Parts: sequence; structure tokens; C-alpha cells
Amino acid sequence: MNHKIKSIRPFIGAKDFEISRSFYRDLGFEETVLESNFSVFKSEETAFYLQDYYTKDWIENTMIFIEVDDVDRYYKELLALNLSEKYEGVKLTPIRNLDWGRECFLHDPSGVLWHFGEFK
Repeated sequence: MNHKIKSIRPFIGAKDFEISRSFYRDLGFEETVLESNFSVFKSEETAFYLQDYYTKDWIENTMIFIEVDDVDRYYKELLALNLSEKYEGVKLTPIRNLDWGRECFLHDPSGVLWHFGEFK
């Protein structure tokens, strides 16, 4: 196979669609509403779909890794957004240093776990 992949866009669900939409806009993603219960969120060439659908086992086992250029800067910017205070259930975990690199974690209002990391 000769892959010429242009992007990958995961689908994630939301326990409360309107709260999740607001959360991701606050996180700096641009929203394009595709249907009343379905949006795409983009930041430059990175995108994901948010849908008004929730199954606890699925959502609480969803993890997405985003590679960033500077995890220290990114973590400080996440802290400054005060998302944990604004949204119930949101949790920001400080940077961890690992064998492969460094990362911090952010749980969204539904329980999706986002990893923001930088490889060595």
C-alpha cells in the first residue's frame, strides 16, 4: 500500500454536547457546525469530530494524543485557561517526564483523556 494520508479525524462523543462545544472552543479550536448534533473542530491541519452521543464505557476509554512543539508552554497556556474551574469534571494533570518524552493530560467534561506531549 502507498499511503498518501492527508489527515486523521477521530470521532468523540459528548455527555452534554453544548458544554463540550463550549469547552473545545475555549481550548482554541474553531468549530464548524455540520448538523445540529455534529461538529468538526479544527486547529490548523488537526481536526476531530464531536457528536452529541454518549456511551460511558466508550467515552471514558477514549484517549487522544496531540504532539506539541513545547509541552512546557502548552501546559502553562492550559493552566491560564482555568478550564478545571469553568467546567465540571475537567482535570489538568501536570507534566510527566517519561523515557520517550514529556506529556500532560487533560480530561474533557465528558471524560475523554487528551494527552499533550513532546517526544525526545
